Amino acid sequence: MSTDNGYLLLVEDEPVLQAMNKQILQRSGHIIKQAFTLKEAREIINESPPKGIVLDLQLPDGSGLDLLQEIRETSNIPVLILTTFGSKDDIMRGFDLGSDEYLVKPYEDIEIFRMRVENLLRRASSIPDTLDFGTIRLFPASGIAMLDGEDMLLSQKEYSILQLLVQNPEKILSPDYIYEKIWGQEMLDGDNSLKVAVAKLRKKLSGSSYTITASRGEGYYIEREEA
Repeated sequence: MSTDNGYLLLVEDEPVLQAMNKQILQRSGHIIKQAFTLKEAREIINESPPKGIVLDLQLPDGSGLDLLQEIRETSNIPVLILTTFGSKDDIMRGFDLGSDEYLVKPYEDIEIFRMRVENLLRRASSIPDTLDFGTIRLFPASGIAMLDGEDMLLSQKEYSILQLLVQNPEKILSPDYIYEKIWGQEMLDGDNSLKVAVAKLRKKLSGSSYTITASRGEGYYIEREEA
């Protein structure tokens, strides 16, 4: 039985699937709240953020990806997206926007659904409340980064890159590795999204004692410059 605090939000407009998903997760000890539309989901989240979200992408009042994008502007709540078979573009865009996991429906084995949700929550619970690197303090749950006590006002991608570098302070991380971790797919030739994000992050670190260094032919690492 789960002993986690908080609730899981299931956002799904199919009543039968909603009922099935709710039942299997309640059996694992989770508190469940349900939304059948984006509007309902927003109202529930605004009242009290959930510990995790199962998010269908095709809803009566819009795309679940729109809600995911809104969530990622302020929070790193773990999100599992549900998509129909063959919707590879939706899956890729979901990862690009910050989803943590996905499951293609219909799924015949409900235990697969349960295990995906449990794994999602287990990974999220292993992240500490804060991560410190000198006077840089990261808050993984909210996606906020503070530098010398001031909010760095990072985008979701910028924050994710900074957290990855801070968690690996002694390592040079290759562009391909960073891209796969943050964007959830292989980096294609000519894609400069990572370079653009790193450049913006460097600009926001400008004037501090920290910098992101590019090791020629190897990758990136974060370091504190000597005074």
